[in-house]
Amino acid sequence: MNLLLNIDVPDLEAGIAFYTQAFGVHLKRYLFDGQVAELLGGPVPIYLLANPTGSPPCKGAARQYQRHWTPVHVDIVVDDLAAACERAIAAGAKNETPIRHEAWCSIATFADPFGHGFCLMQWNGDGYAEVESTAPSHSAL
Repeated sequence: MNLLLNIDVPDLEAGIAFYTQAFGVHLKRYLFDGQVAELLGGPVPIYLLANPTGSPPCKGAARQYQRHWTPVHVDIVVDDLAAACERAIAAGAKNETPIRHEAWCSIATFADPFGHGFCLMQWNGDGYAEVESTAPSHSAL
């Protein structure tokens, strides 16, 4: 299995500028007649897809680029959270919560310039192993 990260943006060049500056990835190439940018240098390839505001992502919906919530979001684990936060803000991210410290990580939440939420995290101790528990029994498992 391979994992790809696809992110809709209304302005491809602004998306490239933000993601390369904020996360240190680089533009590898353009695809689909220049409508998609492939960014490499992170743990998974990032594909920025140029899709204008109001275009239909699926039946009965229209893309909107103000801040929005989705149950799927990206957590980016970094070695130096304070530096990563500064880099993201300098690139244009909006900091939504200050750094908070949990047993498993230190974390801050952001929105990119296009309304997509993401978290920057720095593991504490053994990361999620710090809060490991016994799974409830599920017949499907």
